[in-house]
Amino acid sequence: MKRRITQYVKYIDDILAGSEEQDWDDVIEKHLIQIKFFAHERLIHLIVFFLVAICTVISIMCFILSGKLEIIPLIVMLFVLLIPYCAHYYLLENDVQKMYDQYDEMVNKKQAYFKVNREK
Repeated sequence: MKRRITQYVKYIDDILAGSEEQDWDDVIEKHLIQIKFFAHERLIHLIVFFLVAICTVISIMCFILSGKLEIIPLIVMLFVLLIPYCAHYYLLENDVQKMYDQYDEMVNKKQAYFKVNREK
């Protein structure tokens, strides 16, 4: 998924930077479909990330309350899962936000439209 979303964002950046004439209605329609796919993927990974985080916290609490050393391998395994899930969710979140900005830029190519001012 990481390769797909990064390549797609770069593909759209190349289209937006290009000088050739585009059928922006078609490009926008296809881009909105991709945004839906990646936003759905982002939601699924948020749910999984959240559940793994809850299981990690529950495991830590069980270890603290019971003091059983047998729980430590479970905590370690959950942390091993939690870190990549966090990194992957971070990638999905940032790239979907970038896709929203790309959408705004595409619509601006057709007509005056909303643009987020990133300056404070």
